[in-house]
Amino acid sequence: MLRDSGEDIEDVSLFDADDEASRRAKKSKLRHPVASFFHLFFRVSAIVVYLLCELLTSSFIACMVTIILLLSCDFWAVKNVTGRLMVGLRWWNQVDDDGRSQWIFEARKVSAQGSKASSEAESRIFWLGLITCPMIWVIFAFSALFSFKVKWLAVVIMGVVLQGANLYGYIRCKVGSRKNLTSMATSYLGKQFLRQTVAKDDQTAS
Repeated sequence: MLRDSGEDIEDVSLFDADDEASRRAKKSKLRHPVASFFHLFFRVSAIVVYLLCELLTSSFIACMVTIILLLSCDFWAVKNVTGRLMVGLRWWNQVDDDGRSQWIFEARKVSAQGSKASSEAESRIFWLGLITCPMIWVIFAFSALFSFKVKWLAVVIMGVVLQGANLYGYIRCKVGSRKNLTSMATSYLGKQFLRQTVAKDDQTAS
């Protein structure tokens, strides 16, 4: 007579592991590879041309036009395409019926299932390129200023303005209105002040 051992074999953990692995793969996968490529292509190309232009050609006009074209293409692509596809953010300006200019900052709402249309890999690529490149142009600006390369200042300032505008716009989309930015800064400074005060009190007490 056969007897059941009373031990049930469960493969739920196996399926859970498969689901977890699939979720991680989706997070690390680039859902918009073309957008991710052009998000970095124009801005990195502008920096490379700026660094190598004096070695490649002696024509300042050709270098300036090339850099400005790359910066303009980057501004349009990041503002209108890559931000919307890669992180679900967009910002633009519109004029209402009264003739007043309004800046609008939007963020994509998370679906009812909690899923996002963008992956973590794309989000990291987007924010890394968005933050790093304007900082590089700021360094170029100080370098041109202190080395008295006055003719390059206009090009460098163009890079700072165009890429800084996209950075500011997407930060506004991410964290909300200017009021939220102010409250976040105030809260951060308050926490730092409180932390320093508590540390000084502890040192005094010891």
